[in-house]
Amino acid sequence: MSETPDQPLRILHAVRAPVGGIFRHILDVANGQADRGHHVGIIADSLTGGERAAAALAEIAPRLKLGVRRIAIHREPHPADVLVWAHFRYLVWRLKPDVLHGHGAKAGTFVRLRARSKHSIRIYTPHGGSLHYPSETWKGSVYGRIERTLMNNTDLFLFESAFARDTYQRTVGTPTAGLVRCVFNGVTADEFDPVVTSDDATDIVYVGEFRHIKGADILIDAVARLRADGKPVTLTLGGDGEEIEALKAQIQRLGLAGAVRFIGHVKARYGFSKGNLLVVPSRGDSMPYVVIEAAAAGIPMIAANVGGIPEIFGPHTDALFTPSSVDAMADAIKIALDDPAAALERAKALRERIFMHFSQKAMVEGVLAGYRDAFADR
Repeated sequence: MSETPDQPLRILHAVRAPVGGIFRHILDVANGQADRGHHVGIIADSLTGGERAAAALAEIAPRLKLGVRRIAIHREPHPADVLVWAHFRYLVWRLKPDVLHGHGAKAGTFVRLRARSKHSIRIYTPHGGSLHYPSETWKGSVYGRIERTLMNNTDLFLFESAFARDTYQRTVGTPTAGLVRCVFNGVTADEFDPVVTSDDATDIVYVGEFRHIKGADILIDAVARLRADGKPVTLTLGGDGEEIEALKAQIQRLGLAGAVRFIGHVKARYGFSKGNLLVVPSRGDSMPYVVIEAAAAGIPMIAANVGGIPEIFGPHTDALFTPSSVDAMADAIKIALDDPAAALERAKALRERIFMHFSQKAMVEGVLAGYRDAFADR
C-alpha cells in the first residue's frame, strides 16, 4: 500500500474520550489527511465530550468518507469492553481500513488486539494515557503489563514528543517488532495571528481542563502566596472539568473570591485575551496544545518544566519553573509580571520557533510519512 493520488489510504482513527488536546490532534490530523485525498473515519466514545464533541464531530463528518461512529467506552476496564471490542471488530470488517490508528491507552488497546494483517497496519499514539500512572501504583502495574503485552502487536508508534517516547521506553520497553517515530503536534496558519488583550484582563490567566494533572490548584495556591507577600495579583480561570467544585472551594477557603474569576470553557485564543500572562502549571504533560497555541499567538507565558514542554520552549528555559512547587511558580509569576518587556520579547522569539517546527502541515506530513514507513517495513 502506498500514498498516491490514485490510491488514497483508508484511515480509521479511534479514541476513547473526544476532549482536550488529544481530540484536537485527531481532528487536525483527520482534516489534513482528508485534504490530501485520503478516506478517513473516526471512532469515539459517546459517554464523554458532551455538546462540544458532538458539534465538532458533526462539523468534520461531511469531510470523512469513512464517517464518524460513537460507541460507549468506559475510561477504566469494564465488563462492557467485550461488547465494545465486538463492535469495533465489526466496524473494522465493514470499513476495511488500511490504517488503524489508536489514540490513547483504551483505543490503542482495541486497535492492537486485532491480529496482524497483510492488508493493514496498526498505529498507536499514547498521548500520555497509561504512562501517567507511576509503575509502583496498582493501576500503573496493571496498565504497564497490558502495554508490554501489546507492544509488539504495533506496526508503528507515533509519539508527539521525545519525552513521551522516552517515558514509554523506560516504563514499558523498547519495541522490537514495530517502528518508532516522533511527530510534534502542530497549529494552523491562522493561529499565528496576534491576540489583543481585553480591557478586563487579569494579571494572569489559566486555560485548560480542571484535572489534578493540570495543576490549577497549585496556581491558586501561588496566587494566595503572592497576595500574602504584598503583590495583589488577579487570576482568570478558563476551562471546566472534574475538579471545578474543589477549585471553587479552595478559592473560598483562601479568601480569593475577589481575586479569581471563572469564565467557563472558552476557545483558547479568547482565554488568552483575558490575562496579561499565561501560566501553565501542569504536574505532567506530553505535548500540550495550549502551550503551542499560546506561543504561536505570541502570548507572554511561563510553564512548568515537565514532560514535553521543554521541547516546545527550546532554548527559552528561563520561562520554565520547577513543577508541583507553589514557591517556584509564584517566583516565576512575579519575575514575569515585574518585567513585562522581557516576557514579551521571549514570546516573540518563541513564536518564531513554533512557526519553524510546530505547524499543522508538518504534523500531518510527518504522520503520513510514518504510515508509509510502516507499510514499507512490512
